[in-house]
Order: sequence, then C-alpha cells, then structure tokens
Amino acid sequence: MRAGGQQKIPRPSQWEKGSPARWIGLDFTPLQSLEHVVAQIAAHSPQVAATEFMPEARASAVLVNLYQGPSGVEVVLTKRAAHLKNHKGEISFPGGRVEPDEQVYEAALREAVEEVSLPAHDVTLVGELDHLLTIVSNSYIVPIVGILPYRPTLIASADEVDRILHVPLHELVRTDTFASEVWETPMGSRNIYMYHLDDETIWGATARILTQLLHISLSI
Repeated sequence: MRAGGQQKIPRPSQWEKGSPARWIGLDFTPLQSLEHVVAQIAAHSPQVAATEFMPEARASAVLVNLYQGPSGVEVVLTKRAAHLKNHKGEISFPGGRVEPDEQVYEAALREAVEEVSLPAHDVTLVGELDHLLTIVSNSYIVPIVGILPYRPTLIASADEVDRILHVPLHELVRTDTFASEVWETPMGSRNIYMYHLDDETIWGATARILTQLLHISLSI
C-alpha cells in the first residue's frame, strides 16, 4: 500500500476490512480516453439518495472536472484548508452549498471558480453521478461531471483550499492504492472507500464518487 497522507480518518469502534476492488484483472485502457469516459457518464442515470435518516440535509453540488492528460483521463481535486469547520484537510472536489436562486450545475461551477479559478466558460457539462449524503456536514450532494478541452491552470483560494491535485484515473486503480472498510454508522453498515496516494489519502464522499466514476468508466 502506498504511503497516503496524514488525513485523520475517524474510524468507529466497529469496523472490518472490506472487499477488494472490483476492477482487479480488468483492462484499464478505457481510462485513457476522455471520449470513452464521457460517453459512459452521459449514458448513466443518476440515482437519488434516500433522505429518511437526514430529512433536513442541505443541497450541495460538487464539480467532477475531467480532461485528457498525457497518459489518460485526469480529474481535478482539492485539499480543503486546515482551518475549515467541516472536512478540514480532506481531499475533495470543488463544491459547496446550492444557493436558493441557483440550479445545481450553476452552484458546482460557481464553487469551482471561487475555490480554484476554474475556467467555467470552457467547461462542458456531460452528466451527473449518483447523489449521496454526508453526515458530518449534513449535505445532500449532487456530483456534476464536466470536461475541459485542456489541462487547466488553477489557483487555490487561500480561504478554502490548501492544495490542488491533478490525478490521473489510472493512478486510482493501481493495486497499491485502493482499500475498503465496512463501518457501522447511524445509517447502518456502510462501505468506506480509500485511495492511498504517495502523499495524500482520499476517503469519504470523494472516494465514493471516484469509485462510481471508475465503475462507470470500466463498465463494471
């Protein structure tokens, strides 16, 4: 397993090792083509999240921004600033609350501009991934997928972002990167996914979204 980062992962007292990655032994060639990944996402029908355990969850949106890198499709991630109230120091997608006068996709683009100066005018929106809930921030998250025709030059907002990451999808399917655990939570048993990079660990909602992105891209 790669070193990962110093993220504090709040494991409950009851947890166990989860299942191995579903992509073991598959051909990863599809992750090299942005055109292929986009076609898979465009054909996906996103599932809404059951809210009976969190009826007051607040609408949020994140932007899953993809582009064609030199060795395949890459995704933009951020490391949240250490002084933030929720999810501080965690790896995430640009995103935040949906304002009353906004559409979900508008919120995703706005937050990406505010957090990393993403060139929203060049983003093409191609679909959504499954909606999900996060307990810590009481959020109902809609992942909006957008693509850029080039590798963006980004600037981190000091108020919200400590670091910007450009992560090739093929890095996530390395045999020394993915791990899963089963946690007991207020919403029952949940699979928790983790991606241990060389110097950061992706987990939580971000890892869940990335896992679905990989499953869709690889037709799992």
